[in-house]
Amino acid sequence: MSGPVLVVLAAGMGSRYGGLKQIDRIGKNGEVLLDYSVYDAMRNGFEKVVFIIRHDIEEDFRELVLSRMGKRVRYELAFQDLDTIIPPDIFTEARKLGRTKPWGTAHALLCAAAAIDGPFTVLNADDFYGYEAYRIMGAYLTSIAGSPDADGAIVPYELQKTLSPQGTVTRGVCEIRDGYLASVEELTAIEKRDGVVFNTGPDGTRRELAARMPVSMNFWGFPASVLPHFQKYFDNFLAGFARDMKGNIKSECYIPRAADWLVRENIIRIKALEADSVWFGVTYREDREAAVQRIEALAREGVYPPRLWE
Repeated sequence: MSGPVLVVLAAGMGSRYGGLKQIDRIGKNGEVLLDYSVYDAMRNGFEKVVFIIRHDIEEDFRELVLSRMGKRVRYELAFQDLDTIIPPDIFTEARKLGRTKPWGTAHALLCAAAAIDGPFTVLNADDFYGYEAYRIMGAYLTSIAGSPDADGAIVPYELQKTLSPQGTVTRGVCEIRDGYLASVEELTAIEKRDGVVFNTGPDGTRRELAARMPVSMNFWGFPASVLPHFQKYFDNFLAGFARDMKGNIKSECYIPRAADWLVRENIIRIKALEADSVWFGVTYREDREAAVQRIEALAREGVYPPRLWE
């Protein structure tokens, strides 16, 4: 491999969105948001894409996404299902208790580990991160190729610019010291009301948040050597799940929490890369029209051609 790998998290169902938002058409010619992610990555030195999907959406994914990219993209598919890389006893008992969803984004990443053969970026399929984010991350990952002890990286975004007017969102609130990630805390139920951004905790406690604070939108970069450490974190998660399966039946293992553990355990440092990029996504179905308009505007400005893959 001469360039970094793009790993796309595309296995999750968008329950709040009301469908498979990963393959909802946003561009005028049927492009979905991840088309723009792949396009930006390819023109910034990424050599291969690993799409993580579920077996039950493979046919739709091939028809609506891969058929359009054709031979322009070198890719592999990895599959994240309920039983993928899960010990049989835990899988069997969890299914008996009614679990139907896989085990989160850290689990998804590990499902793709065999296809990751160099420095990689892992990100969400249903988020738009912007050209500059790929330029900065691509340059950094290229610079650490062949350096297994290299730092990881994150492109953080400004909290107030990642909110949805349609409802609450979940964000990884980052503390950055001297250019490196010191911690990341996953907060749910973040919203802006009457000019104030705040999170409402599970106990109903309201916590005001700085509008400009950096947050993770799952745009991470790592050397491939970090994957065994992710596996250790996931093994610890599964051990805790097994101890109290009934109480944890819906719990998931997330990349931001794993990254926080990696930093706290001094396993790896994670650089905060500054990129002048605008994020947008489709958390709710009502967000779709705004995404369509933004893509149209970027095409008019010449950032993207009318047809990405011609």
